[in-house]
Amino acid sequence: MSSQDPFAGFKSIQKEVWSTFAPMETFTTPPAARLVNFAGIVAGQSVLDVGCGTGVTTVTAARRGAKVRGLDLTPVLLERARENAALATLDIDFREGDAENLPYGNGEFDAVISQFGHMFAPRPEVAVSEMLRVLKPGGIIAFSTWPPHLFTGRMFALVGRHLPPPEGVAPPVLWGDPKIIADRLAGKVGDLSFEMDLMAPSALSPQHVRRMMETSVGPIIKVVQQYKDEPDKLKSLRAELEALITEFFDPSANVLRQQFLMTKARKI
Repeated sequence: MSSQDPFAGFKSIQKEVWSTFAPMETFTTPPAARLVNFAGIVAGQSVLDVGCGTGVTTVTAARRGAKVRGLDLTPVLLERARENAALATLDIDFREGDAENLPYGNGEFDAVISQFGHMFAPRPEVAVSEMLRVLKPGGIIAFSTWPPHLFTGRMFALVGRHLPPPEGVAPPVLWGDPKIIADRLAGKVGDLSFEMDLMAPSALSPQHVRRMMETSVGPIIKVVQQYKDEPDKLKSLRAELEALITEFFDPSANVLRQQFLMTKARKI
């Protein structure tokens, strides 16, 4: 990343924070298929997956016959993505890179997609500009995000209270608000549409969910580490987290109900 990037340090931390996320691909794999379906990806299209993580969306799109490239900030997740592609005998170009500085040419792709990825770029206007820059006129941009009033959005807000982001970093969950999305894409796209869907990770209890998050979800890991020498604060954090989980945990089905928003639009 360029030394002129005011958020270079923040991005370096993000790169490390998300390095533990691979086990969560079990839960993000079904929503990946829903996003690919929603985006209308078909054989022969050139597709970019921004913030591809372990490649669940990239591989899903490539299985449709699309020519897909995946980009992510975290090398550890890209290693897993390459393994997933190899298992599926797919030839996918995965590259380490930044959603705010995409290493691709103008109008290179028929579709640009992102599952819970681009939303972590600190400057939404820069990420939008870059994603649309590499998209052909008439091409599709589609992404999945977390609404701020539902479980994952509130979880990120909880983390932010304990571990505030640097000044100038936009909250990722604002990407889950249709009004804000419409404002950010205004004048740049047409045929804007939204659809809600559900991710339902299996779990035995709210405590089970909390423990799982403490080993796999980077922001949770980081705030737990912050309080490792402050047992009272750690206990309070865990109580807050378990209370939130309890609101969305369905004991009759042993699942955590995490609704997400899908957005699709066509570049003008």
